[in-house]
This record gives sequence, structure tokens and C-alpha cells, in this order.
Amino acid sequence: MVQTSKPKSGTGTKAHNDAPRGQAKARSASKRALSTPSLIALGVVAVIAVLSLVFLSLSPLRPGSGGQPVQSYGEARIGGPFKMLDQNGRPVDERVLLGKWSAVFFGYTYCPDTCPATLSALAATEARLGPAAKTFQVVFVSVDPARDTPAQMKLYLSAQGLPALGLPGGALGLTGSPTQVADIAKAYDALYAKVGNGPDYQVQHSAAIYLMDPHGKFVRPLNEAQGPDAMAKQIAEAAQQG
Repeated sequence: MVQTSKPKSGTGTKAHNDAPRGQAKARSASKRALSTPSLIALGVVAVIAVLSLVFLSLSPLRPGSGGQPVQSYGEARIGGPFKMLDQNGRPVDERVLLGKWSAVFFGYTYCPDTCPATLSALAATEARLGPAAKTFQVVFVSVDPARDTPAQMKLYLSAQGLPALGLPGGALGLTGSPTQVADIAKAYDALYAKVGNGPDYQVQHSAAIYLMDPHGKFVRPLNEAQGPDAMAKQIAEAAQQG
């Protein structure tokens, strides 16, 4: 006769109680899996996702652009009212920009390199415009009112190969009091600072060229480093667009 042994007292109960404990351990392990490094990683992913959405919303790509960035310069807040003296000592204001395409550049007559190079490039650019040069002018604004008198501006511009004021395509030199210079520089977001002391001080200044339309509105920046051919093309294209 075969005898069947009974399970020892408590064995079945222990096995039954071990199941909830196993489930609790599994849940605990799951919680441990979402440790601090994991939460940080998830946070980084979330931030990247949000930044991606912001980038897409601010991207210059627009429907119908063929996937190419749409360049827009006319909305920039550059330019505005000013009161200065031209190289003949005549008081002028922002109306000297009306009716012509203007390349506005800030510098000073004692500038050792940037200003001569830029004005020379603009003179060559104007020569490449052909008949359109009659409706174009270079406007050189001094950031050194202490030394750049109207007479000094006149001598300097004539030495740069630019047409004289009053002739078709004639260059315009603007100077004034320190306050007037500061005001026009602020209007064009141009920076300058005196460096050194004594009569041979220099003036550090921004080298941007601002292309303004015949209404005195900013159109786009020009860059002397691009060369006269490229700048003449950009001016002609802007004139064709209106």
C-alpha cells in the first residue's frame, strides 16, 4: 500500500504569500529602473523635442520657397532722422537719401585701412553700375567729429576716386557735432569708440555698409569683402525689385 505524504504545515500558505511579495519586488525593481539618471535623460529628450518645435516655428523657411530660406531685410530698424553737415558745410538731414540708392558707411578720414579699402571698393562698384550709377550715391559718415571737418571730408573723398558732390553719382560726406554723430550712429546701429590719446588716436568702428532705397529705407547690408562685382549685382537686383 502506497502512502501519500501530506504537505508540511504552513508550506502551502508560504507559497501563496510569496506571490504578492514577488509582485511587490517586481514593482520595486520597475521603480528603481526610473532612477535619477533615467529621469534626467527623459527630461533632456523632452527639452530637445520642445526646442525642435520652436526652431521649426521660427525657421525662415516658408511655404512656396522651394525649401530655400526667404531673405528679408526691409523690416530691420536701421536708419531714421538725422541732422549733419555735408562736405561743403551745408546743413542736411535724412532727406539727402531720397530719390537715390545709397550705400551708407561709417568711418573717419584718418582711418589707416578699412575706410580706404571700403571706399575704393564702393567707387569700383559704382563704376560697374553703368547708367544706373546716376541714381546711386556713396554716403560716408564720420565717427571722428573732432578732426573730420567738412573741408577735411571733401579732401578725403576726392582722394578716394569717388565723383564729387553735385556730379551724377557724387559721394556725400557727413560730419557734425559729437551729439549729431552719436545720434546718426545710433539710428544705424553703428558702433564706434575712440582708442588712444594725443593727435594720433584712432577710432574703432563697425564696417557694415547699409544699402538704403530711394525712400530712405534699409534694404540689405553690403560687404566690401565680396568685391565690386558682387556688390554691383546686389544693388542692381535690389533696384529691379523696387
